[in-house]
Amino acid sequence: MGTLKVTNLAKSFGIDELFKDVSFEVARGDKVGFVGANGAGKSTLMKILMGQEEYDAGSIQWDSNDTIGYVEQTADFAGGTLYEEFQHAFDDIRALGAKKAELEQRMKTEGTEGEQGAALLDDYSRVMNRFEILGGYDYESRLRRIAYGLGFTEDDFKKDVQHFSGGQKTRICLAKALMREPDFLFLDEPTNHLDIERIEWLEKFLQSYHGGVLIISHDRFFLDRVATRILELDGGQVTSYEGNYTYYMRVKNDRRAALQSAYEKQQEHIRKTEEYIRRYKAGIKSKQARGRQSQLDRLERIVLPPEDATFNYFAFHKPPECAERVAELEDVSWHYGDHAIFDHVNLLIRNGDGVALVGPNGAGKTTLLRVLIGELESPTGRVKIGSRVKIGYFSQQHETLHPESTILDEITYTFGIDEEQARKYLGAFLFHGDDVLRRIGDLSGGEQSRVAFLKLMLTGANFLVLDEPTNHLDIPAKETIEEALMAYPGTFLAVSHDRYFLDKVANCTLVLENGSITEYNGNYSYYRERVEAEEAAAAEEREEQERLAKIEEKRAKEKERAARKKAGAAEAAPKKEDAEQKQKDAALRGSIQSMSDTKRQEMIDRAEAEIAMAEAELKGIEYEMNDPAAQSDPAKSQQLADAYAAKQVEIEERYAKWERLTEA
Repeated sequence: MGTLKVTNLAKSFGIDELFKDVSFEVARGDKVGFVGANGAGKSTLMKILMGQEEYDAGSIQWDSNDTIGYVEQTADFAGGTLYEEFQHAFDDIRALGAKKAELEQRMKTEGTEGEQGAALLDDYSRVMNRFEILGGYDYESRLRRIAYGLGFTEDDFKKDVQHFSGGQKTRICLAKALMREPDFLFLDEPTNHLDIERIEWLEKFLQSYHGGVLIISHDRFFLDRVATRILELDGGQVTSYEGNYTYYMRVKNDRRAALQSAYEKQQEHIRKTEEYIRRYKAGIKSKQARGRQSQLDRLERIVLPPEDATFNYFAFHKPPECAERVAELEDVSWHYGDHAIFDHVNLLIRNGDGVALVGPNGAGKTTLLRVLIGELESPTGRVKIGSRVKIGYFSQQHETLHPESTILDEITYTFGIDEEQARKYLGAFLFHGDDVLRRIGDLSGGEQSRVAFLKLMLTGANFLVLDEPTNHLDIPAKETIEEALMAYPGTFLAVSHDRYFLDKVANCTLVLENGSITEYNGNYSYYRERVEAEEAAAAEEREEQERLAKIEEKRAKEKERAARKKAGAAEAAPKKEDAEQKQKDAALRGSIQSMSDTKRQEMIDRAEAEIAMAEAELKGIEYEMNDPAAQSDPAKSQQLADAYAAKQVEIEERYAKWERLTEA
């Protein structure tokens, strides 16, 4: 298997240089995380690799036989059911399967004698070999395994693909790429639109993936679990770091610290040298001064990269004090028709808590937030908000923003502060210089999120209710939000799929699943450790029960054998070989011995082809038996088991015939 090799790649849009001299390699088995701020050029570079964008200079090399799977952030489909769309991922395999079935039928009807039969056998051998190499016998089980893993159901298979949301269509595109298991996978933000359960499934899938993977992602937890190397695109250059995201950050910070130290030492050397030159350039040491000036002119100056933007939390006023019991849900429910989203839920949030609310998509997390803030009214129980509690709500739609306003006006007019103070706040949220004069309506989703979050912090609310506050944000912006929340002295409740974010800011995790809430007094990783420990204990208990059951079964069989022996039951005598069959075998051997060598070899070749075909059919039945859909249907399972047993008998008979032909 080849290696993707990128050498001195460059790309500009007009006079704006996006990147230059970019070089890296991705080999089979590599899991490479591709990081950098929004707008750095990551998606453009990936499209160049796919041949969807032109590049200005450099080269891209890989083996022409390598297959590529690409998942971009947006996707659309022509129509048909979801199952049909998934089957399109295997159009070449299905065509081979149809050709294989056609050849099998022709061999049955036309026979395999003579030159025409030999040609049929050759065609069948080639088609079957290609069919097996491409995984033709297991493509159906692969289709369902990937689809189920990404959250699609049997009912979804029957739906028109056009009726799925944009996020679901992206998941469909991801599923199709994973189903084919190509030599290289290019994934652009693959965790967008996935809940935590599906993200964890994708992590496990990629960890054991045999091909090379290049992943653009702002999901730091995901990169920690999957990536074995990080490529950072920053300032038009790519830097490679061995290891996962956490290792990359540690090495990057160490390098920055070392560069800062070297810069400070060089600046001190320059200062002292310039002072010497000023002091002696006209005196007795003027020659030495000129020499030092020459050295200074030749000195390669260390240039520090731009400082990462940091959040200045001291700019914000402390929110007012409030009651110890900030919010309570007592016996709260919500239903859509006959379907219960959650039922009779109880919850207490205390002053100073940083609470994470997690759960699968559709569990009702956003609905629960809306019940809490009073946008929806529960038909049961009640919601109690504590004394002097002021709620600030962050929704994913950013309804509080005014599209026609500039960023600066949005802050100054809303909060009645001067431009200098507004710029100070905006700078903390990564808006600098003329950026603050841009229209809200012209901002990206991530930029609007930052403005909305800043406005929320400036309201003086002492209880923040946050619905996916880090959606659409790149890593520097996520870190800004994290720093703001970590410095925030009030209380907050956050719904998020960003596990890295939840680990940093939350001290309590609520899991909303199957209509009820479970509380864990720790961050997301603590919750996962507890769940994994519980699952491990349950697995050990199951294994112990299975072991005891086997012991009991063995004892029962021993008792049964002893009872049969005591009763004088005779063991079944071995079957006597049928005399008629002996006569037939003897006649066949005589017939074979009287054949010419050419005729006997032709019969041996035909027997071997028949064995190969029967074994291929047996393999096909095996894969069908492993299909989850077949396993869930008792009648289908029994039918396949009977077919499997019959095919095994057929193969044994064909081998016996082959042995008689070769031994005669």
